[in-house]
This record gives sequence, structure tokens and C-alpha cells, in this order.
Amino acid sequence: MQPYGIQSMLKEGHKHLSGLDEAVVKNIDACKQLSTITRTSLGPNGMNKMVINHLDKLFVTNDAATIVNELEVQHPAAKLLVLAGRAQQEEIGDGANLTISFAGELLQNAEELIRMGLHPSEIISGYNKAITKTIEILDELVEEGSEKMDVRNKEEVVCRMKAAVASKQFGQEDILSSLVADACIQVCPKNPANFNVDNVRVAKIVGGGLHNCTVVRGMVLKTDAVGSIKRMEKAKVAVFVSGVDTSATETKGTVLIHSADQLENYAKTEETKVEELIKAVADSGAKVIVSGAAVGEMALHFCERYKLMVLKISSKFELRRFCRTTGAIAMLKLGQPNPDDLGYVDSVSVEEIAGVRVTVVKNEEGGNSVSTVLLRGSTESILDDLERAVDDGVNTYKAMCKDSRIVPGAAATEIELARRLKEFSFKETGLDQYAIAKFAESFEMVPKTLAENAGRNAMEIISSLYAEHASGNTKVGIDLEDGVCRDVSALNVWDLHITKFFALKYAADAACTVLRVDQIIMAKPAGGPSRRDQPAGMDED
Repeated sequence: MQPYGIQSMLKEGHKHLSGLDEAVVKNIDACKQLSTITRTSLGPNGMNKMVINHLDKLFVTNDAATIVNELEVQHPAAKLLVLAGRAQQEEIGDGANLTISFAGELLQNAEELIRMGLHPSEIISGYNKAITKTIEILDELVEEGSEKMDVRNKEEVVCRMKAAVASKQFGQEDILSSLVADACIQVCPKNPANFNVDNVRVAKIVGGGLHNCTVVRGMVLKTDAVGSIKRMEKAKVAVFVSGVDTSATETKGTVLIHSADQLENYAKTEETKVEELIKAVADSGAKVIVSGAAVGEMALHFCERYKLMVLKISSKFELRRFCRTTGAIAMLKLGQPNPDDLGYVDSVSVEEIAGVRVTVVKNEEGGNSVSTVLLRGSTESILDDLERAVDDGVNTYKAMCKDSRIVPGAAATEIELARRLKEFSFKETGLDQYAIAKFAESFEMVPKTLAENAGRNAMEIISSLYAEHASGNTKVGIDLEDGVCRDVSALNVWDLHITKFFALKYAADAACTVLRVDQIIMAKPAGGPSRRDQPAGMDED
């Protein structure tokens, strides 16, 4: 039988979905499923998800960005939400969960409108009006006087960072945010806008508990020193990329040896050559040698003789960071370094923390280079989760260096936005008003989810929030511990304006993009290995 219609145009094995029911509603459905997954881990009382990825690695986390990255979402429409979440993660580093959950909520409400008979394009135009209005209202809700802040003042930093850290590690946010704030302030450059997230490192060591965590000015390497010298104070550092070893000559040659004496001399020349090289390094004033590859036995012997401390850093990323910490310039060949190429450290020492030997490189006077947050916890997965919380804190610090305006947290902003947008929708004529009203309703998702995750009665809380806001208390949010509504400025819960701004913008864009699709045409998948299998040997950094 001859295929007809679109079937005859496309290759066999393809899928073609069109029309409201097949394409639009199915897309919305897939996105709803995704946002249901992330929604339960929104906020401080969010649940953890256990994700096992294709390499059998286990993740236990409530960090939405990690969850959706490891889920390998297949559905094309849901992928759009994942991309929106990823954009948020890369732009701000926090708020990916809000982006995905809010976009899912917008789409769910759009589905109700479609069932009522609205055309998707009308919904889109309503949503676009609504997001423009939202951004206007968001600017009005900014706390006065918050646009000027001293990024080196620890209290101000902690007050803005606490909410971001609490959403990952509730109950431990005070300890963590003060650690992160210390680390960030240490490495903050003269112009805070140039703050580099990479300068705050995290070293995870199993054992101990949160109260053992510390901030180290400098780096913590998870390796032992190679030789027997384990401590150096106020030393100059030489960094060699290619390793400290005798290398074979580049030209191949054959040597004829006639007698035993010649053989002895031949071996001796190698020794003297190595000794010369090491001596040259020692004479330049360097006390510490850092090698990027293996350290030869003979070279090590001479290093010991000249009282040089030898470290080996195999990851080239770590080596770069080490150079940044010490101000050294990495050299390719073993030889006498220039005085300018040497770095300086205050102290390099091998310490034992919970049975793990680590090398601590401290550089107190060197100013802002790198600082390390040393995390301690009982299991690997707890440490990973702590690391994500620290990452969120550092990213929040970077965001507040750019724009330090804050808005009330604990769902106070969302309820106010919902209330003001509702009023705005009544003024609109035309079919847009229904879409704007639904957009306003979508904001209720945040307080509702926060309350549900904390096990409170969501309906009561939302109605009392609305009542408070209607009487003009725009800063009233949820106090999750007691399940009542309180003024958030007293609770000191603030969110960064820039995080909210981008999260809502990306969510609305993603939702509109999904709604604009009316046909899906999928070709037959090609055979062969899948594209995302990464080649082996990738550095996890």
C-alpha cells in the first residue's frame, strides 16, 4: 500500500505529531512531569532526590540543576525547560529550581486555558504582557538602600547569601554562609565586578562534622609531598610542567663502550647532569619544586640532598591554580629558573586530617589569590551536597558584586507579584486578561510548594498571606518553622533581585517557546553509539 499525505513526503520510521491535542498538550504534559520532579525539592524543606546516572554514580541532592543535568531528559519540550534551568545556573548559579518549577506551572495553567478554548498565540501574548509587568513590579519591591553595599562587609554578605545556602542545607546555613563569606571576601579583587568564582576552592575530606570546616587562605592539595621534607616556611617556589626527571635525548644515537671504565663513567655523567640541574634550581633560591608529572628517583635523591621540598600536582587545572596562588610561572624544561619565574609561599606543610594526608599551601600576605573552604562530613554524598551549597553561596556572592539589590524572600515577593498582576489583568480588555490572570496565579506555586514541603496547610497560609498583603504589608512571608506569616525583614530572609529577575524571565521565555510549537516531526534516530558518551580520561574539573 502506498503511503499518502505527509507519510509519503518523509522517510519511513519518522514520527509526526500535530494539532492541539497531540503536540501542544503532550508537550505541556512532559514539562509538567519535569517540574513535578523539581518542585518537591524547592526551598529549605525540599526533599532530596536520589538519582543514579548512566555511569552508576549516585547523587543524593535537592539541587535542581544537578538533578536535571543527571536525568538525561529525552523529550524535546522538556529539554527546553532543562535548558532554561541550565541558563539560570550559568548566569546566576542559583534559582534553577524556581525557573523549572515556575515554567511548569505556567504551562499547566496554559493547558487549562487551551481546554477553555483560547488559542496558544493569545496565551503567549498575555504571558508576554504579564512578564513585562512583573519585571516592573519587581523593581518596585526592591528594599530601599540595598543597591549600595560594601561587598567586604561580612554581615551584609551573609544576610544576602543566607537564603541561597539555606535552600540547600537548611539548619546549617549560619555556619556555611559565614565560611563562604569569609572565603569570598578574602579573594575579592579591588574591583568587585571582576570576582572570579574559580578562586574559591572546595576541598572535601571525609570524617568529622560541619563544625570542623575551616577556610584556608591558599590551597589544599589532596596529595602528600614526594620526598621526606614535609614543611617549608617563607619559601620560593619553582614550577615545572614536564616533570623532574632525566629525559632521554631527542636524537637517537648508538654508543659503543669498549671497557668497564667507560661504562662507569657513562653512568656517572648521567648523575652529574641531574645533579647540575637540581643544583641550578637550588642556587636560584627556590626551596620548593612543584612538578606536573612524575619525579624520577635520581632527581628526588638530589632534591633531598639540597633540602628541596618536592610536590607533585598531576592535574593541569590544579597546577594553574597553584601558579595563581603563588604567583609562579610554570616552566616547561627542568633548568635554572629566572628569578621572575619563581613564586612565593608563606608556608607549605603536609598535614594529616582524619587519616588523609593533605598539603596545605598558605599565602597570607600575597593578598587575594585563592582561598579554599575545607569541608568535613560523614559520607561522600553529604560532602557533595555541602559543596553544592558552597557553590551556590559563591555564585550568589558574584551576583551581588554585580547587582546588590534585594527583594523580600520567603514567598513575600511572589504573593505581592500575584496580587498586583491580578489587579493588572482586570484592567486589560480582550482575551489576554485570562492569560495574565493565570500568570498571576502561577506565582502561588511558590508559597504553596514551600508550605507543602514543610508539611503545613498551604491553603490557609496562602489566604492569610493575601489578606496581609491586601492590607498593605508587602513584606509578609511564610515562617516555615512555625507555619505562620511573619514580616521577613524581621526574619532577615532576603533574595537577590537579579536571581528572581532572571529566573522568572527564563521561565516565561521557556513556557512561551513550548506553547509556540504546534507540530513535532521526529526523524528516525540514527544507529551507532550515542553522542553523549564522553571519551574516557576526561578531567572531572
